[in-house]
Amino acid sequence: MNQRVVNRGWRWAGSIAVGVTVMMLVALLPKTTMAAYNAGELLNYASPVEMLYSPDGARLYVLASQSNEVRILNATNFTPIGTVVVGHVPRGFALSADGSRLYVANSWDDTVSVINTRSLSVVATWHAGMEPQSVLADPAGKYVFVANRISSDVAVLDARTGMELKRLVAGRGASYMAMSPDGKRIYVTHVYPNPGPERTPPESEITVIDVARVQVVDRIPLPSVAGVFHVTVSSDGRLMVAAELHPKNLVPLAHLEHGGAFVDTLTLFGSDVGAKPVEIPLDEIEHYAARPFGVAITSDKSRMFVSCGGSEEVLVIDLPRLLHFIHTHRGPFAENLGASANYVIAHIPVGHDPRGVAITPDARRLLVANRLDDRISVIDTHSSRVLTTIPLSGSEQLWSLQFSDRIFSAVNDQPNGKRQCSQCHIDEQHRNAFTMDFSTRKRIQALRRGEQIFYTSRYSFQGQLACANCHFDSTFDGLEWDLEPDGFGRNIVDNRLLEDLRDTAPYKWNGGNPDIPTECGPRTEKYFWRSEIYDDTKLADLVGYILSLPARPNRWRLASGALTPAQERGKAIFTRTRDSFGYPIPQANRCNYCHSGPMGTDQKSFDVGTRRATDDTGRFDTPQLTNIALTAPYLHDGSARSLEEIWTLYNPQDKHGRTNDLTKDQLNDLVEYLRTR
Repeated sequence: MNQRVVNRGWRWAGSIAVGVTVMMLVALLPKTTMAAYNAGELLNYASPVEMLYSPDGARLYVLASQSNEVRILNATNFTPIGTVVVGHVPRGFALSADGSRLYVANSWDDTVSVINTRSLSVVATWHAGMEPQSVLADPAGKYVFVANRISSDVAVLDARTGMELKRLVAGRGASYMAMSPDGKRIYVTHVYPNPGPERTPPESEITVIDVARVQVVDRIPLPSVAGVFHVTVSSDGRLMVAAELHPKNLVPLAHLEHGGAFVDTLTLFGSDVGAKPVEIPLDEIEHYAARPFGVAITSDKSRMFVSCGGSEEVLVIDLPRLLHFIHTHRGPFAENLGASANYVIAHIPVGHDPRGVAITPDARRLLVANRLDDRISVIDTHSSRVLTTIPLSGSEQLWSLQFSDRIFSAVNDQPNGKRQCSQCHIDEQHRNAFTMDFSTRKRIQALRRGEQIFYTSRYSFQGQLACANCHFDSTFDGLEWDLEPDGFGRNIVDNRLLEDLRDTAPYKWNGGNPDIPTECGPRTEKYFWRSEIYDDTKLADLVGYILSLPARPNRWRLASGALTPAQERGKAIFTRTRDSFGYPIPQANRCNYCHSGPMGTDQKSFDVGTRRATDDTGRFDTPQLTNIALTAPYLHDGSARSLEEIWTLYNPQDKHGRTNDLTKDQLNDLVEYLRTR
């Protein structure tokens, strides 16, 4: 028998021991590291996600999502020109037509920062919708469009004053936008699938906006797609391309070895394609283009470039060959692992979690923002190779860490037991600074390494998927999955949110995993990765990162902390001891009995009458209520499409709280209160 198989068998057989080992390792980490984990500290890095060239090509604007900044570089030699601090967790930006203003979408502030590109200063801050992801300005200078992920809409702002003029309903999780070259159309993608019937293929859409009329004029369906990221338009406006994920969540995950749990695809549409959109795969046998994100097309339409966050590479596509392929072959193509050989001509390794891409004005270079490396890769578009990487300078703290590393490299142990620089003497102040900074460096590096592990697909069988495949931006995907530990077609589970997980054990819907190391270690290796297990250090880093994830701001809470009248009424229902007819409600059937404490869970399992024919048990873990408004569908198997359905369709016997006595208005009040959790 293969020795590696034997070793892996022993590792799986000892899964409990592995979990204990990792917990011991986590316990032995420096106190500063654990303090960072426990405090939910964000990593102190730039984390570039998007790039833009100024209209004259002299500047490169880089959006740094972790340091909440826009970095401005000289576009020729990439030397720094300036830095502008914006709002919290910026994810998208765009220039006005004349380049005088730069608009930045701040996702955790629900705002747009307006930057004067001459003075490099924020001159206005405008309110947008819930969790803005991207922004576009129309060529006429009348409107600014903002795509909002949580409110699933596009806000239309007055480009002069920032006043909101209109809201356009988009698909669920509206995120990225592109404008046609003539400025007449905007194409909007969505990271979550639209609500649909239970256990049916997901469906997303491209929302098409008429700029002059300021209204939605088309919704292009994307069947079987869930997770759509960047969209781009060719310079002649005849071809549009969106990067996306095509999940296979309706069949058991055991088929991972036989074609994957995801297909990594692009959808092409426009006059170059024909009357109907065409979905084409990027994967090939034994090589997967995990999590396509950014897309760029050269002006002559000879090449297309796609950044793939999980596989940490850029694909080079021969665009004429691709168009020839789709016009001379009969589809569908999405699950054909032999198709991509007809048009993918190169794989270029880049850094960790590559995101936005930008082609230089002369089309000779492609720039790639490596989010988890704090670097930009510069690729020669002719030879398809990385020419250089541009490091993004961090904060003063990070600079001092680099300085301390240089000091450390020059320090040697001396015979007298003292540590002294071999090239120069270091005074006590520098030595103390080194000690402090090196400790900080270890803490930050552990979290960053954990985040890199979370986003890379290198650990899964043939590099097919990563944690981030199902947990976009470390959240969730809105899908239900058939995991096979309990048998095929059994125990369908809804994907749960990864936010503020501290003190919410056990994990899994059946409460079968006592801690995160067990959840993310042996179980993940065996049932997801089908590949080599993390060593203890990697697992500790991954666990530390997951436990550091904070909850996003709750958009339904008032800034003052007070509740609205409807929310107060809902809270009274949530905590009530008697029903509407005056009869006492048994303690175990009150909402706040199971959903108790600050996280809204008592960390126990109950039978609330939601068992389905596919379930082996009716007892399910009480989920925490953190940001519950964001995470539809609901219940353990995702059968409830909305919070209302939990009680209107799936609580006929009043086992999931006493709710059948509630009026429609009372139920609405209860939902309003739950949204504040």
